Amino acid sequence: MLIGIPKETRTGERLVAATPKTVTQLRKLGHEVVVQSGAGLGASFTDAVYEAAGATIGDGPTVWAADLVAAVNPPSDAEVATLHEGSTLVAMLSPHGRGDLVAALAARGVTALALDAVPRISRAQALDVLSTMSNVAGYRAVIEAAEEYGGMFTGQVTAAGKTTPATVFVIGAGVAGLSSIGAAASLGAQVRAFDVRPEVGEQIESMGATFVQAATAQQEVSADGYARELTAEQEQLTQAMYAEESAKADIVITTALVRGSAPRTITAAMVAAMKPGSVIVDLAASGGGNCELTVPGEKIVTDNGVIIIGYTDLTSRMPQHTSQLFGTNIVNLMTLLTPAKDGAFVLDLEDQVQRGMTVASGGEILWPPPPIQVSAAAPAPVAAAAPAVDPVEKARLEAEEARRTSMRRMVWTGLGVVLVTLAMTYSPTVFQTSFTVFALAVFIGYYVISNVSHSLHTPLMSQTNAISGIILVGALLQLGSDNTLVTVIAFLAASVASINIFGGFLVTYRMLGMFRKDA
Repeated sequence: MLIGIPKETRTGERLVAATPKTVTQLRKLGHEVVVQSGAGLGASFTDAVYEAAGATIGDGPTVWAADLVAAVNPPSDAEVATLHEGSTLVAMLSPHGRGDLVAALAARGVTALALDAVPRISRAQALDVLSTMSNVAGYRAVIEAAEEYGGMFTGQVTAAGKTTPATVFVIGAGVAGLSSIGAAASLGAQVRAFDVRPEVGEQIESMGATFVQAATAQQEVSADGYARELTAEQEQLTQAMYAEESAKADIVITTALVRGSAPRTITAAMVAAMKPGSVIVDLAASGGGNCELTVPGEKIVTDNGVIIIGYTDLTSRMPQHTSQLFGTNIVNLMTLLTPAKDGAFVLDLEDQVQRGMTVASGGEILWPPPPIQVSAAAPAPVAAAAPAVDPVEKARLEAEEARRTSMRRMVWTGLGVVLVTLAMTYSPTVFQTSFTVFALAVFIGYYVISNVSHSLHTPLMSQTNAISGIILVGALLQLGSDNTLVTVIAFLAASVASINIFGGFLVTYRMLGMFRKDA
């Protein structure tokens, strides 16, 4: 099959649907590739490097006459007219809002696969260009914010004084949100993040951010894995929290986009309450914007000095890596569609992944696809609404419970002090020395571990487990004891220590493998 890679015609677009590396991968699947002259220049890929990778260079009509055309953006009317019957188009087609385009492609007998309609299931993650683009956009959002923000992200302690770190508030912990969290945290900012899905709290904290919660707000996910819009009740529960967090933040990054439409999260009143010099980066600007004042494609400054960035080309501002990732998504799709690796295109509409992204085929419109069962698990039962509680009575009950808890802690602490004092008074000197070392080790270990970032827990665990070697040595020395009980305990200690040691290094090995680059 001949695959055509056209030059993107959207104003300011620098991406290309294939790189020299992915051209080589497509050829290994048995396909021939023709690239439009100059298609990769925006991403610094010349025609010569495409030719060196095995592609041929052609003009626009030649590329659009290929058996399969892979593009980044939806085609124009003129480009649709050049597609021949029976050809295949692979691109982001926005089928939710471009019914006219889907109809036009079906009328020409084109098989159209929408890359932005890949079902959100585990097996399709390698094809998910929305995740690819969101990851890049989230990272670039932090770069844009850092450019506009009038201070440093990390706190500094210098001879001239100290500076406080920037406070970043991220709304949404999807792919884009987590990418923004990671980038901002790596720059040293204090990051706070919110998502109406409580199960992502652990992911947020693992990236080094603080998970901000709004009580009883819980979002649902549709059958194909895409988030649903918030209900009116959920909106009310989150508005006060948005107002409070945005007023404290130096930088706000919004990422909420549902089926191409951006729900309103930051109102004009919230912007008016923000500090002068604050920055809002609206990653949902293409869908109208999460911020009420966002102007898609532009940067504006409000009357109170808040900078609102509504750029819709964040991925194009990092064209080399974005094109490579996007091209890899297409290679993964073509691997699925070329099962024999012989260049023969096979579209299986019985496969829920292929069916989910096929919007037109054989002259018929196939959008929307049938619902996909993401999980066989029964849906969680809906909790009954809690009865209304008088705030005064609630505060009194909470204060009473806090008092009882404090009293219990005092009693147990006092009892512990008495027991330790007695033990230290009447015990041998050897025990006192050992116990002192043990107590100091507990305190030091607690404060060291508790102050380590969540993102470092895995490597820290794998290294500190190696300390079990000390236990192993001690256990081996006791294995020859004449006391049967000592021998049994020493054997158990040696076994557990060995598991910790080998398990720790195995975790480290697997973790390092995640960062190993291909040659």
